[in-house]
Amino acid sequence: MGAIRDFLKKHYHHFNARETKDAAQGWVDHLAKGGKMMVTIGGAMSTAELGISLAPLIRANKVHAISCTGANLEEDIFNLIAHDDYEVLAKWRELSIEDEKALYEKGMNRVTDTCIPETALRDLDKRMLKLWQKAEKAGESRTPWQYFREMVGDGQLKSLYQIPPEHSWVLAAHEMNVPVFVPGWEDSTLGNIFTSHVIAGRLKSHKVLLPGTSQMEELARWYKQQAAEGHSVGFFQLGGGIAGDFPICVVPMLIQDLEEEKTPFWGYFAQIGDSTTSYGSYSGAFPSEKITWGKLDVGTPAFMINSDASIVAPLIFAYVLDW
Repeated sequence: MGAIRDFLKKHYHHFNARETKDAAQGWVDHLAKGGKMMVTIGGAMSTAELGISLAPLIRANKVHAISCTGANLEEDIFNLIAHDDYEVLAKWRELSIEDEKALYEKGMNRVTDTCIPETALRDLDKRMLKLWQKAEKAGESRTPWQYFREMVGDGQLKSLYQIPPEHSWVLAAHEMNVPVFVPGWEDSTLGNIFTSHVIAGRLKSHKVLLPGTSQMEELARWYKQQAAEGHSVGFFQLGGGIAGDFPICVVPMLIQDLEEEKTPFWGYFAQIGDSTTSYGSYSGAFPSEKITWGKLDVGTPAFMINSDASIVAPLIFAYVLDW
C-alpha cells in the first residue's frame, strides 16, 4: 500500500482521526462498486493550494464532477499565473489595522496568511472581458466554467504559469472533461467585476452568463445520466455554504418536484468542516438531517469530520490515490 494509506490505517483509530480514515476508505469502496464522486469546494481551498492534491485525483479519474464557489474557481487560476507574486504572512495574527491598510495600498488582498496580488485579478479581468464581449457579439450565453475552459483551453495562459500545471485542479478538470458547477458566481471577484462591466456599458447586459438555475438543470441531466448508466454518485464536501448546498439539492428536486421517484439518493456522503453543530446551521448539521430533506437515505455511508479541510483533505485524497 501507499505510505499515507498505511499511516492512516496504523494511527487513525479514534475520534476525528477514525472518521477521516473511514471516510477515505468509504470513498475507495464507493469507487470499487462502480460509483462516481462529486467534490464540492467551499472556503478558500484554492488559495490553500488544494490543487496540489486534488488535481492528481481528478487525473486519476477518481473525481467526476465538481461544485465550487466562484472564488475557488478563479483563485486556482490566480495562483497558477501569479504564485510568485503572492505574499505569505507568517505572523498574520499580529497585524494591526494600519498593517492591513498598508496591504490594501500595496494591492495585496489578504486571505488569512496569504495575500493575492491585485495584478492577478486585473490580468484575468482583461482576458475574461474579451471572452464575454466575444460571446455577447455572437449572441451566446455560457456558464462561468465554460468561459474558464475556453481561456485555459486556448493556451493563452501557458506563458504565464508560475506553478507546475499539474498543481492546478482547474487544468485537471478541463483535461479530464469533468463538469464544474459554480453556484452564486456573483459572490466572487470576477463576478463583481462582470457586474461593473455591465454598469459601465462595456457589456450590454448580463445575458452572456447563464444563471444558477440553468446550471441546476445541467446538473440534473448529468445526475440522471449517471443513474441511467448504473452509477451511484457520492458527495464529498469541503466546508459548507452554497458550493455544497446547491448540488446536493438536485436529488430532492428530481424526486419531489419532478416526481421522478426512482431517482437514487446520493450513494455516499462525507464532509470536512470546522463549523460546530448549532441551531439552524447548514455547515454544522449532521448528515442525518439530510435524510429529512430527501438527499440521503438511511443506508447511505455518511461521515462528518470536524477539522481543518486544508489539513485533512490532502490526506484523504492521498489515501484514495494510495500514495
